[in-house]
Amino acid sequence: MNNAAPEQPAELVARLRATFRSGTTRPVAWRTGQLHRLRTLLTEQGETIAAALHADLGKSSTEAHRTEIDFVIREIDHTLEHLDGWLRPEQVPVPAFLGEASAWTRYDPLGVVLVIAPWNYPAQLLLAPVAGALAAGNAVVAKPSELAPATSAALARLLPQYLDTDAVAVVEGGVPETTALLEQRFDHILYTGNGTVGRIVMAAAARHLTPVTLELGGKSPAFVDRGTDLDAVAARLAAGKFLNAGQTCVAPDYVLTDPETARALEGALAKAVESLYGPDASASPEYGRIVDERHFDRLTALLESGRQVTGGAHDRDSKYIAPTVLAEVSPDAPVMREEIFGPILPIVEVPGLDEAIDFINDRDKPLALYAFTESDTTRERLAAETSSGGLGFGLPLAHLTISDLPFGGVGESGMGSYHGRYSIETFSHRKAVLAKTLS
Repeated sequence: MNNAAPEQPAELVARLRATFRSGTTRPVAWRTGQLHRLRTLLTEQGETIAAALHADLGKSSTEAHRTEIDFVIREIDHTLEHLDGWLRPEQVPVPAFLGEASAWTRYDPLGVVLVIAPWNYPAQLLLAPVAGALAAGNAVVAKPSELAPATSAALARLLPQYLDTDAVAVVEGGVPETTALLEQRFDHILYTGNGTVGRIVMAAAARHLTPVTLELGGKSPAFVDRGTDLDAVAARLAAGKFLNAGQTCVAPDYVLTDPETARALEGALAKAVESLYGPDASASPEYGRIVDERHFDRLTALLESGRQVTGGAHDRDSKYIAPTVLAEVSPDAPVMREEIFGPILPIVEVPGLDEAIDFINDRDKPLALYAFTESDTTRERLAAETSSGGLGFGLPLAHLTISDLPFGGVGESGMGSYHGRYSIETFSHRKAVLAKTLS
């Protein structure tokens, strides 16, 4: 079927639901076939997608492949390797009073899944959940972000060329199109974005009692302990923070450390930024751009929230903001009031670990928490006494790359998770089955 023809949301969902009810998507062979085709799309059309990502966000080809295209390929490969085992029914013990009986659980696909992607990783954060939904045996509506128009157009053109168009549809557009989709009954919705829209998605889903996975954001702290190797810490902080010009939901949002360490860290961060992007990041082919003027204006308004250690330069015409480190930042400064989602790294001073833990716990639960410390006691305290979607010691962002770890938030940073087998759990119903003989 040709998805290029205009199709009303109700008709589209009904068509995909008819495909699901026909049983087309249930066989493992169909699921793995779709995953192989999606993988082929990424390998054959990788440069096309990379060019679109560059047009939308200034991403280099290297970054586009590493953080989006190859990321999804690895996720697909991991799923293909383990899918049969994940789907295998799991036997459970039966109490003696039931006599001769057996019981097990099995994963049933949910039906029609809606995936709403954001603009910051517009290929990865659309295709990774789509892969999980297909692996679980569902039909899928994929909604790319209108704020990344080149990537949206490329995926809308390419996905129907490779995937089963009776079971997978792409809907482009902005708020009106998304609103129309949310009026329909889906069997699961996965939304990645901000909390404001997340509440709208959840309210719409509630009308149909549709379960949701919300991958939101938040201010992800990075605690730097006394006595750590600050050159190594700075290199890893800078690489994690300024990737994609800071437009990463799990990027370190701010640094918490004691005053003495803060002073020493300032120079190390300045050197780390120059090592990554040279003396002028605007000339570096590896440094991206802000997605649009609205976000550019929002971010430049935050640049005076502290003393500028490095960076601060910006150009609205090219949507460039230099990698910027701010020192002596007050906890109630403008840059600390909302998720930054851009290339600004504030350093907030606290006396020590106790105060850092209180600082984190007094705020919304973050999507990620990072800590640079060699102390096992400090690591255990942070693990036990704080709550976050993910926890990384010594390296930001990397937990996302491990398919056997769930990716998701908690509280204001989201609900539910996916990646690897957790995608199967999210996009399936784990059914309880009991069988007892009649004799």
